[in-house]
This record gives sequence, C-alpha cells and structure tokens, in this order.
Amino acid sequence: MPKRIDLLVIEDDEATCLEYEEYCKDRDDVFLIGTSAFPDEALKITEEFKPNAVVLDLELTYGKGSGFDYLIDLNKLRIEVTPYILVVTNNISQKTYAIARNLGADFIIAKAQPDYSVEYVVNFLRSIIDSIPDMKPRHETSSPAIKKRIEDDYYKRMGKKIGTELDVIGISPRFKGRNYLRDAIEMICRRNQTYICNEIGKKYGKTSASVERAMQNAIDHAWKTTDITTLEEHYTAYINPKKGVPTLTEFIYFYADKVKSSMEE
Repeated sequence: MPKRIDLLVIEDDEATCLEYEEYCKDRDDVFLIGTSAFPDEALKITEEFKPNAVVLDLELTYGKGSGFDYLIDLNKLRIEVTPYILVVTNNISQKTYAIARNLGADFIIAKAQPDYSVEYVVNFLRSIIDSIPDMKPRHETSSPAIKKRIEDDYYKRMGKKIGTELDVIGISPRFKGRNYLRDAIEMICRRNQTYICNEIGKKYGKTSASVERAMQNAIDHAWKTTDITTLEEHYTAYINPKKGVPTLTEFIYFYADKVKSSMEE
C-alpha cells in the first residue's frame, strides 16, 4: 500500500485551516488529522496520534505561543520517531530560519512566494514522500473531534476495501445483493452483530428473507460466472465441495476477517 501523509497543521488563520480541510477531504494519499493554533494542544495531538508530517506556522498570532514553542517541546518529548516538520512562515529572516532548523525543522517555505498555497504545500510533501517517516499511529485520542475524524476516515477506507473485494470476484453494483453484502461485511467488521439480515432489511425497507436471498444470489452468480482462478486467489476459505459455493455466513465472515486484517497492515 502506498505511503499516506497523515498531516497535522499548526496554523492560527482560520481561513487557511478551512482550506486544508477542504483540500484534503476525499483524498486517498493525504489525511488531515487536525488543525490547531496552540502549540500545547498540537503537541498533545502529535503525541497521541503520531502524524508523520506537520505543517508548522511559526507566528501564531491568535494562538498562545509560537511555532518555536512547539519545536522546543517536541524535542523534550523524546519520541522514538519524529514527524517531518515543514515550516511555513511570513518571516524571511535568515536568523529565524537558522533557529528553526536548529530546533528540528526539516524544510522551510516562505508564505510570501508568489505560488504559495495549500495545494503547493501538500504537493511539496507529496514530492518528498520517501523522506517522510513511517509512523505507527494510535487510534485512541482524548479529543472527540479528532477521534470522530479518525473513525470516519477509517470506515471510509474500510468501505472502499470491501467494494474492491466484491468487484474483483464479480459482484458488481448492478446486483441488488451487492449493497446488502457490503453492509453486512461492514457490520461484522464494526462489531460482531447477530440478526444481520433483520438490520439490513430495516435500513432498505425489505424483509429479512428477501435480503438474505438477494445476498446469496449475488454470491451464487459470482461463483457461476467469475473465472475460477480469480475466485481461488481472492477467496481462500474452505468451501464444501457438495455445495460448490460459500454459504452466506461463510462469505460474510471471511471477508470481514480479510478486510479487518488488511486495515491493520
């Protein structure tokens, strides 16, 4: 899986923070963990979630402190791996640049340059992705807003993975049972829930029996029409030779385990 930029933006301009949120939304290669105008709060976010890249404004006029405070306290943390620190600033003093570098800034971009923008900053990080460290983020966090952002991102990626798995074995969106299967697999990934067909039936206004029938029909069709080599490559669980196809329960639990395992890689 390609490396992703897990980004923390330390910036006191609210409009700029909103630009980062808008730009990073729905992008697979960059995830905005959060924004903060306060060095102490940003430090806690860094310690708890471990972003692998930080965009740091040195002059936090509307926050308490400055970007230098963040760099100083980050050095005191003595964490095993520190994020890539990209300083952005209106201050073009060489003395300021020297201090920032001595405190651990990896690169400095002047906001005054003509082509400066949020997109420019993120594209710069993309261009040096191999220099951005690999981190092992923790999904626990004391901040409800950040926790929701992380959870939303996690389940969005999970939904894409489930869709890809169904596509590759020939269960396309044109099958009525496709959405039911996707929901069922995600429900098991989220929690080991029983009465799945009842819950899905309530969501779509269908009977439990019709939901179950549509899901099994989609599975049966895939095993009749998809190349056997493809099926054996992507569905590796045991199948009763008398039936020749997975049961609904076998199918859902196999893909729930497969998707959860891939999310942990």
